[in-house]
Amino acid sequence: MPQIHIDQNHGLSLTDAQAMAAAWAQSAQDDFGMQAQLAPDPAQPQNDALWHFRRTGAHGTLRVTPERFVLDVTLGFLLGTFKDRIEAGLLNNLEQRLKRISAVQPNSARIDAIAPKP
Repeated sequence: MPQIHIDQNHGLSLTDAQAMAAAWAQSAQDDFGMQAQLAPDPAQPQNDALWHFRRTGAHGTLRVTPERFVLDVTLGFLLGTFKDRIEAGLLNNLEQRLKRISAVQPNSARIDAIAPKP
């Protein structure tokens, strides 16, 4: 099965990083029919947040640490043929969200700054 792994330093406060992940999860549900759920992970440090997501043809996790976003995605056979395009789209989405939140004053955790623009 095709795999996507993105490990990105975010440079945000933990509050802003977690808010950004929550906004991403909501947009993944709204835009792509993903089921996303924040799940406690007793094996990880207390400050980490772990999102599980799933839809037909794809599943994975998004881990939010105080320093990084770590996204791991497994694609099914049909979506696997678009792996490069999907990976590029995920990277672009992450970069755009980081740019939007970096424009907001530090420690603001404003969801409206990181939610996708219509």
